[in-house]
Amino acid sequence: MHFNKLLFLGLITFFSSAISAQKTLPDFKTTFEKSNGTETSTYQETIAFYKELAAAYPEISMLEMGETDSGFPLHLVVFSASKEFNFDKIHGSKKNTVLINNAIHPGESDGVDASMMLLRNIVQDKNNIKKLKNVVIAVIPIYNIGGALNRNSFSRANQNGPKEYGFRGNAQNFDLNRDFIKADTKNAKAFAEIFHLVKPDVFIDNHVSNGADYQYGITHLFTQHNNLGNDLGDFIENEMRPNIEASLLKKNIIITPYVNVWGTTPEAGFSQFFDSPRYSTGYTTLFNTLGMMVETHMLKPYKQRVEETYSLLESVIDFTMEKGEKIKELRLNTVSKILAKKTYPISFELDKNTFATLQFKGYEGSYIDSKVTNGKRLFYDRTKPYTKPVKYFINFIPSAEIQLPKAYILKQGWQKVLERLKDNNIEFAVFKNDTTVNVEEQHIKDYKTSTKPFEGHYIHYDTEIIAETKNVLFLKGDIYIPIQQNGVRYIVETLEAEATDSFFNWNFFDTILEQKEHFSPYVFEDVAEKLLRENPSLRNSLNQKMKTDKDFGESPEAQLDFIYKNSSYYEDAHLKLPIYKVF
Repeated sequence: MHFNKLLFLGLITFFSSAISAQKTLPDFKTTFEKSNGTETSTYQETIAFYKELAAAYPEISMLEMGETDSGFPLHLVVFSASKEFNFDKIHGSKKNTVLINNAIHPGESDGVDASMMLLRNIVQDKNNIKKLKNVVIAVIPIYNIGGALNRNSFSRANQNGPKEYGFRGNAQNFDLNRDFIKADTKNAKAFAEIFHLVKPDVFIDNHVSNGADYQYGITHLFTQHNNLGNDLGDFIENEMRPNIEASLLKKNIIITPYVNVWGTTPEAGFSQFFDSPRYSTGYTTLFNTLGMMVETHMLKPYKQRVEETYSLLESVIDFTMEKGEKIKELRLNTVSKILAKKTYPISFELDKNTFATLQFKGYEGSYIDSKVTNGKRLFYDRTKPYTKPVKYFINFIPSAEIQLPKAYILKQGWQKVLERLKDNNIEFAVFKNDTTVNVEEQHIKDYKTSTKPFEGHYIHYDTEIIAETKNVLFLKGDIYIPIQQNGVRYIVETLEAEATDSFFNWNFFDTILEQKEHFSPYVFEDVAEKLLRENPSLRNSLNQKMKTDKDFGESPEAQLDFIYKNSSYYEDAHLKLPIYKVF
């Protein structure tokens, strides 16, 4: 009797604990749902939600991945049906990986709420878990934590909800969607850690657009297919985009390419946005990931925007599963195809001669008298919707190409560059001894610089170099970077000074633009006279320039400087890049 009584008491305790556990299971309703689609979760609420979700469901894991400028760690939430969270093992399997980034601009919070509901709905349905057995979904809940903590109701003046939201600038007031190459922030460093851990086949960055008014609640911005290039570029344009558009249409959601117009109406046509590597999808392109930005429309109700973001995420995941094997194959072969071409485009321009035709669903626009100013204002009349054929300029053509070298050599001492190479898993070797190598040495011939600050920089553009082949002595500790590696595109587009988002253009090498040694004219006059006497070709060059350049001919200072810069007294370091190319 005593044994049975103990057994009975034990059973009561067990069932009481089970009932208690059921009662204490968190309510996984989001702030968005509780507010009937008018509010978004705070940073604290979002992180708490995922911690509880991970505690309740073994298919969810939550990781801390590096610091951010805000002082808070960046989190990564991972869904894996098999409960396998070792990414080395995941990459060796048949599984595809999808990385979703949210709140890079925290006022654009649609993806935050959509992702919370998406992962919750997956793990609460065994059929969903089973269906998603061959895909791993990784979510950055809130990327710009500093901006998310800076909540307000006014900084998105043109946006229709939610009631409160975060601010675009991060803790240092950087726009993080301009920071992926220059990586001025801790956020970007942490993102690189996440990206190279997950190695996503597909990357999605959730945004809200501003600009023209139209009927669509959601638009897409796939990474520019010519920039992605090779078979992946064809795949994203000819298979991925139309498949996802069709999938959403079956859900009664109309979608169009991102409307890239400002201050005008779309009827005249518009071009695809070109996402250079400063942007998230331009950065992911450097590692051959299929990238896209989701751009919901600012003027549509918040509830609609979040629901359509949710539907798009589902469609992208479904497509990834359906085409998973092909995506893996295309990505696996991309690097070898890049290397086989021998040349690489480092800048592009819009092809204005070819275009697609969209049956665009817009609103009639006109310019009417402003009631605020004494000028005109653009007005869209929502009582006059239309569907019209609109030109969509979708192709970009290379405006500059380089011959791929065998390797680059970076002089030691440029720690900020080396840090970024390391953060992006770029393989390199260090010279163990002083070594002479036949290389292409590069000097900056010309460049322009922005007159206004842009994300903490005065960036260069229209950069030109001149190069000569010569034997150069490299010292023990200099860096040898072969291009035969997965990061070939990152290497080329950061180290080629003429590339759009090169480290040179982002001011990493600005000290080479400064001349450190100079001359006193009254002293150098005697030296210059001797130089001209002993070097007739220099005298001829001087005379010729004086004849053909009026300003030069009237400037004794410029003439003396010309002689100085064409002599052995002129410093070798001025305008010389510390990057050399080995062919």
